[in-house]
Amino acid sequence: MKIFWVTLLTLFCSAAPGLAADMEITPFRTVSQSPLVQIFGLPAESSATIAPTGRLRLRLGMDVANNFATNSTANEQVTLDGESYRWGLAAHYGISDRFEAGIEIPYVLYGGGFLDGFVSDWHSTFGLPQGGRDTAPKNRLLFNYQKNGVQKLNMTHSGSGGIGDISLNGGMKLYDVRDESSHDSLALRTSLKLPTGDSDALRGSGSVDFTFSVCGSMNNFTEWGSLGLYGSLGGMAMTDGDVLRDQQNNVVGFGTIGLGWGPAEWISFKVQLNAHTPFYHGSSLDEISGSSLMLVSGGAIRFPGNYLLDIGVSEDVAVSTAPDVAFHFGLSKQF
Repeated sequence: MKIFWVTLLTLFCSAAPGLAADMEITPFRTVSQSPLVQIFGLPAESSATIAPTGRLRLRLGMDVANNFATNSTANEQVTLDGESYRWGLAAHYGISDRFEAGIEIPYVLYGGGFLDGFVSDWHSTFGLPQGGRDTAPKNRLLFNYQKNGVQKLNMTHSGSGGIGDISLNGGMKLYDVRDESSHDSLALRTSLKLPTGDSDALRGSGSVDFTFSVCGSMNNFTEWGSLGLYGSLGGMAMTDGDVLRDQQNNVVGFGTIGLGWGPAEWISFKVQLNAHTPFYHGSSLDEISGSSLMLVSGGAIRFPGNYLLDIGVSEDVAVSTAPDVAFHFGLSKQF
């Protein structure tokens, strides 16, 4: 929560006074960047607003995640220590008044990173538990999982980055009413993730994933600014992949909920919870088989030309089920 308040204060200090109330509150387009989760097709897009007919919406996102989790039982041991960098280029095109079609192409890179010292100092300054981070080697890459004496995952070298699993997606508008004081929306979304990434390098899962979700949002524009509430709920079906194949679940549920406030027409502050059920079974370790709950906090800034920049920081509310800390940046524009 300390990260949330620092992020909120940084954005607020840059805000100009004003009561304009037409900054809509939109979701953070990010999901858990755990190396064992981001390889699957959790949809980053959960907006309830469909691209207008003939309009193209482009988004370039970047997620930098610092992972550190280590845990063991009598017959299991896991270490997830390293940083991941994920860039995603997404395009959504309005093909009719009610339907849009899109594609997302990710680029994924792993490494030892540079944030270990900063995160350790942050934990020390605010008296937060280190969980072994302060005694572990700094800036290393080690993704390792052993069960019953069998090494099932071992990644120690970053290598080069590459294209991840590409997703094709679509959306259908169910309800959309807008006037001077409010904008309420409801939409269905689907996505199909293809195994185009290298699963050995954890740039993909090796599975074909299909998702279906319902997304809704309510925005009210008042003299105090815009107030927004949004959420989504969905499920994902997966074929057998290459990563921990014998422990992979073939069905996962996921959802988001968020709220925000836009004090001016060019800035907003928001918080969001992302959750999903386990991707794997057969483990007593939360890092492998725990349900995830992640908090994303920050806001959005609108620049001239109607460019929108999301800035968010995420934390693992359910400890060790998501990266300890991750930074999200997303730049979007509708043409």
